[in-house]
Amino acid sequence: MMKIVYCVHSVYNPGGMERVLLNKVTYLSQHTDWEILIVTTDQKGRPAFYPFPDTVRMIDLDINYSDDNNGPVWTKVLGYLKRKRAHKKRLTRLLYQEKPDFVVSLYPSESSFIPDIKDGSKKILELHYCKFFRLQYGRQGILGLIDKWRTRTDERLVRRFDRFVVLTQEDRQYWGDLPNIQVIPNAAMRLKNVYADPSVKRVLAVGRLDYQKGFDKLIQAWKLVKEDSELSDWKLDIFGQGEWKDKLLNEIKEYGLEDSLEIHAPTTDIGQEYVSSSILVMSSNYEGFPMVMIEAMACGVPVVSFAFKCGPKDIIRHQENGLIVPEGDIVALAKALSFMMKGNALRAYCSQNAREIIAEYSEEVIMKKWMDLFIQMK
Repeated sequence: MMKIVYCVHSVYNPGGMERVLLNKVTYLSQHTDWEILIVTTDQKGRPAFYPFPDTVRMIDLDINYSDDNNGPVWTKVLGYLKRKRAHKKRLTRLLYQEKPDFVVSLYPSESSFIPDIKDGSKKILELHYCKFFRLQYGRQGILGLIDKWRTRTDERLVRRFDRFVVLTQEDRQYWGDLPNIQVIPNAAMRLKNVYADPSVKRVLAVGRLDYQKGFDKLIQAWKLVKEDSELSDWKLDIFGQGEWKDKLLNEIKEYGLEDSLEIHAPTTDIGQEYVSSSILVMSSNYEGFPMVMIEAMACGVPVVSFAFKCGPKDIIRHQENGLIVPEGDIVALAKALSFMMKGNALRAYCSQNAREIIAEYSEEVIMKKWMDLFIQMK
């Protein structure tokens, strides 16, 4: 019997990474007798958002990196270094006690020191972002310099792992010819037994309300869309939570979009929202592999998306299962949305083709790749 430890920041948020982890450990619990342990740093006693199997143990190391998020720069830096020392000490002690066969880091803070822990386990780094994710915020000053330095040193870091897993072929190209790199995408899950109705006049967006998801750009694009009187009866619903909520609500009010655009709290039944929509729109500044995109497509929902790094270029076939426009081009996003919204035949055609995503990214196909990796490395 194998034992696998997954290291992650926390599992109380309704995020894509958390749902991917849930899907993986649920599959492994149902199809193997392997022991699974999830180790968090910032759970703080909060319940997991998703229902993890009872057979999966969870341990929180009580590091709480996020406690320093709102302080001055130097407080953040010094606090991070102090917490990182405690993190390494506690995780080292835990791994020597648990004696796992594999330790999988989902690229939180322990990725910089996990290869130094000589507990006998194989170390796997699973990157849920693209290579350039640190630079997407465009931060200035000392934090911006740190972002640039860490991006330059990431390649040296990932080489130290027994295996480095990325989610897209696009991202693999950015990393170059690393000897330990492997592409394993996320699985497309059918969340409902019915498909979306392409005649429904509803656009859906899903994600955390922060910089990464670019909902400020989406709101600007929606303002342009709603200038067309032919589209007056269409609605846009955003599902998410985060620090940008008030900012986004103010923008919706400023543009007079309250009647056609609403922000909703996260739901544990996102599948119902997929099948109640006819278009998914993605305005992200970056992703690792957009779970929302393939989940919606598996439900027959075509996607209109920026060509952000990474994911859309691997997944979307333009005018076959969705539309893809230049990264960050708000006018192009608005035009593509309008084109899809007016094109009843196009939506029906793309909806039918979108369902085919399940064949390439089925849970059975993707989890076989993971199980083969573990068995071959053992």
